[in-house]
Amino acid sequence: MINTRKGSVWKRKTKEMEKDPYHLVSSDTKENNNKKRKKKISQSRSKAKQYALVTYQELPEYMKDNEYILNYYRANWPLKEALFSIFRWHNETLNVWTHLIGFVLFLGLTVTNLMHVPQVADFINIFTWSFPMSGDQNVSHNSKDFFSGTTKLIDLKQTTPQEMEISSPEMAAARWPFFVFLGGSMFCLFSSSTCHLFSCHSHHLNLFLLRIDYVGIAVMIITSFFPPIYYIFQCDTLWQFIYLGGITVMGIFTIATLLSPSLSTGKYRPFRALLFVAMGLFGIVPAIHAVIVNWTEPQRNVTLAYEAVMALSYLTGTMFYVSRIPERWKAGWFDLAGHSHQIFHVFVILGALAHYGAALVFLEFRDNVGCERSS
Repeated sequence: MINTRKGSVWKRKTKEMEKDPYHLVSSDTKENNNKKRKKKISQSRSKAKQYALVTYQELPEYMKDNEYILNYYRANWPLKEALFSIFRWHNETLNVWTHLIGFVLFLGLTVTNLMHVPQVADFINIFTWSFPMSGDQNVSHNSKDFFSGTTKLIDLKQTTPQEMEISSPEMAAARWPFFVFLGGSMFCLFSSSTCHLFSCHSHHLNLFLLRIDYVGIAVMIITSFFPPIYYIFQCDTLWQFIYLGGITVMGIFTIATLLSPSLSTGKYRPFRALLFVAMGLFGIVPAIHAVIVNWTEPQRNVTLAYEAVMALSYLTGTMFYVSRIPERWKAGWFDLAGHSHQIFHVFVILGALAHYGAALVFLEFRDNVGCERSS
């Protein structure tokens, strides 16, 4: 009887399998899917653990730069993970975003000023079907909205005869020194953001990006000299050549020095700062010369005020950069926000904006005052 029942049960199962020939296959598929799902979950967990933020002690030696920042480091992350970490909270987040916002700001200023260069405006009008812009809509006149204080302090009509006012693009001063400064600023800010975002990838990329970052700082300092020296000494080409050539040679020497891998380490932080400060101090000589030459010009005090703000901003930022204050006073308290490098970034942007204001004054002055009067 038992054997008969077992046989009948087997027959029923066989008949059911004949009716549903994919019964076993579907069961295997479900089991495989479950295994794959569990494997993916396990991989995602291990991946999250693998790319977790680490402490200073867990860092590879090439990433140990500031011993007062104790936590929230990224180390040996793939490029994709490093890229998307721009939206994560770690000790480089504000370093990335401060200069990235500064880059976007200067990009906007550059585009806005380019829109008011007659040649560029005419080119754009071809595609926008708009009316041509008049020739007197130049960089300096249309940038007043950004630094309204400049236009309030300066009334060039009081110092410029009616016949010397700009009436055509041919009479306007060259714009390229102004855009050289804007380009140098954007390069510095973008290279800095890129360095802070991707330097966690590998030792090789870390060294490369650090050098590019230092080159960006040197380029920004060099290009900052172009608007004031070019426009102030436009009528004295010898001094114009001496000063622009001097800062360019000094900048090239600084860049060549900083490209050495050994000088990219934290040990040489004060030396790097000294090189940058030396480049900035080079500007004292042409500044004194410019004040003497233009002593009677009413714009003198305005430009001096802007440049004083720029110098103070850069020097203050450098002091934070070298001293590592405030994290030196309370290690671990400023890991995410408020540490010295973030403060340094903010002062760099403030200094660049102050110099932008001065460059507008220099450009507007040279647009309205020819060499005959300034001499």
